Amino acid sequence: MQRYIGEILLVVTAIIWGSGFVASAVALDYYSPYQILAGRFLIGAIILSAVFYKKWTKVNKSTLVKGAILGIFLYLAFALQTVGLQYTTPSKNAFLTAVNVVIVPFIGFFLYKRKMDMYELSGAILAIVGVAVLSLKLSSEINIGDLLTLGCAVGFAFHIFYTAKFVKEEDPVALTIIQMIVAAIISWIVVLTRGEASFSLETEGMMNLLYLGVFSTTIAYLMQTVAQKYITETKAAIILSTESFWGMAFSVVILSEVMTYKMILGAILILIAIIVSETKFSFLKKNKIKSIT
Repeated sequence: MQRYIGEILLVVTAIIWGSGFVASAVALDYYSPYQILAGRFLIGAIILSAVFYKKWTKVNKSTLVKGAILGIFLYLAFALQTVGLQYTTPSKNAFLTAVNVVIVPFIGFFLYKRKMDMYELSGAILAIVGVAVLSLKLSSEINIGDLLTLGCAVGFAFHIFYTAKFVKEEDPVALTIIQMIVAAIISWIVVLTRGEASFSLETEGMMNLLYLGVFSTTIAYLMQTVAQKYITETKAAIILSTESFWGMAFSVVILSEVMTYKMILGAILILIAIIVSETKFSFLKKNKIKSIT
């Protein structure tokens, strides 16, 4: 059962992030993108620090440095994604963000000379194709928003990669607390610099911001960090790419979007990508051996 802990936690994380698309869409009617980031990271930092206050005994210089690195990557990725969304379409934004699934194995290969698992790489590429079919509207135009979103994909790829690396050396919960605090500090500096310190107190806006802070940030990132102790960074990126599928599913159910054949095909491709990465077709090899004997 323990070998499946990482997969289960990451699937739940992707589902929560998918539901977050709806909450973000509603919250943007009341807050600026930078206010949403400041609010969700502050909520995450407060809850984690309060609930896991005993974990502060496990925080040392090494944890602070590694947590700060993750916090910086986390904020930069979200900020680039948010700003990019102002100049490009939501479908392109979702697809280009998911490109991180292909970038992750190459970070290990080029920076740390790690051998690439061809099944995981194939699964990553297939996942990207699935996300493209699911969310991308064909257009050859590339603008500043697309480039910023690609930068966001690089940021998320580094965040996933270094999370996998750091959780092998540090306590996952302590690491999550530090990265959340660092992301909150950066986001509030940005909000105050931009003169956006005044927040709307309307119930609908606050409830959706609270949802993003508690579920999409606190719970989801805690589960991601813990999960990556049990799973490779490439597998993690592939499973997390299902966020786009869950975002589509929640949009269909809650926002009454119409489900299309393209959506179904994209979801099937992402599912196949996960099966390829997870099983490496081991079930076919077993059947082949049985047929020979």
